[in-house]
Parts: sequence; C-alpha cells; structure tokens
Amino acid sequence: MTPDLTFRAGLKDVLPTVFGYIGVGLAFGIVANTSHFSLLMVAGLSFVVYAGSAQFIITSMLVAHDPLSAIMLSTFLVNSRMILMSTSLAQAFRHESLTKNLLIGSLVTDETFALAMNKQNKTNGKLSFAWQSAANVVAYLVWGVATIVGAVLGSFITNPAQFGFDFALTAMFIGLVYLQLISDKHLGLTRQLLVMAFVALAYYVALRFLNSNFALLTATVLGCLFGMELKKCH
Repeated sequence: MTPDLTFRAGLKDVLPTVFGYIGVGLAFGIVANTSHFSLLMVAGLSFVVYAGSAQFIITSMLVAHDPLSAIMLSTFLVNSRMILMSTSLAQAFRHESLTKNLLIGSLVTDETFALAMNKQNKTNGKLSFAWQSAANVVAYLVWGVATIVGAVLGSFITNPAQFGFDFALTAMFIGLVYLQLISDKHLGLTRQLLVMAFVALAYYVALRFLNSNFALLTATVLGCLFGMELKKCH
C-alpha cells in the first residue's frame, strides 16, 4: 500500500480485501438458497441492505417467521457500529460536500473502514473521495455478485453448516483484526491488545444485564472511550 490517493490506487488497495467478500458472499448465497430464498431476494438483500452480518441474521429470522419489527430492530442494532465507524471516517472528509459524504457513508463496510484506517497510516491521516469511492464501489459490486453466485451454487449443497459456511463471517472478522494489529504501528501492539481485552471484558459483563446486540454496542462504545484515554496517557 502506497500513499497514493487516486481512484486507481483505491482499486489496487481494495483487491486483497475482495477475496474476503467473495468467500463470505458465496457463503451467504449458499445459506440463503438452502433457506429457500429466491435469486431476487438474495440480490435485494445484497444490493439494498448490503451488510453481511445483518443479512445472515435477517435470513435466519425470516426462516423462523419472526415479526418484521424484530427483524428491523435486530438489523439496526447489529449495524449500529457503523455509526461509530462513519463518525471516525468522516473526520477525513470534512472538506467534501454533503452529497459526497453521503455516498461514502452509504457504502462503508467493516472491511473498507479497516482499509481506510490502514491507508491513513501511510498518508498522515489523509483520505480522498476518489480513493474511498473506488474501494467502496468495488467491494459493493463484488459482494453482490458473489452472493448471487453463491445462491446458484447453493442448489447443489443441502447442508452448508457441514462445510463451515456459517463460520465464514467470523473468520473474515478475525482476519481483519489481525491485519489491523500488524499494520498500525502508530498505536502499538500492546495498546491495541489492551483495548481488545477491555472490550471482551466489557462485553462479558454487559451480557449479564443486556441482550447480545445491546451488549456488543455498549462494549464497543466503552472500548472507544478506553482507547481514547490510553492514547491521551501516551
């Protein structure tokens, strides 16, 4: 990864991430197909909802015939972390118009956010609309196509859990955390591990009083505050 912030650089930088989208996208398509979702439903979820974890949850809740209100609330809670990510990312685009910020924010994912954070380590905290748009659009299109291909392949697989497809999303997040740990030299490995341990502990405690989605959101917010205090101390 170079300090270049052009559209072409964005295309190049996002390519390694694409393999994660393909793997998880195929897994979602297969799971959705075995849950008797049509290709149109799979495409709709991928291109409209566009949220891997939320799409897995929506699929399982629809199969369980949960009410629409519960599905909408669960989707919001699972994706509420995007509020924090977008707030952090927005600092690099304060000079851009509202329209451009909305375009960027609507296509940001965990992967493109992590990619942007890594890019800032090479550019002294700077990002560009062209670079971020390239990363976002490529990720968006690859994800959508991968889920549709997965849905087609799903007709040949009766039990996706047998092949570990239900673990694909978790595996991708583990990979993202690893890349963040080894690439961000500014924060330091010790400080990052301390924040991770704090979040895990906060989540464990929060689970005693809240459901899993609220507990995750609470632990994330507390982890951000803890990380800010650690940064001030150094």
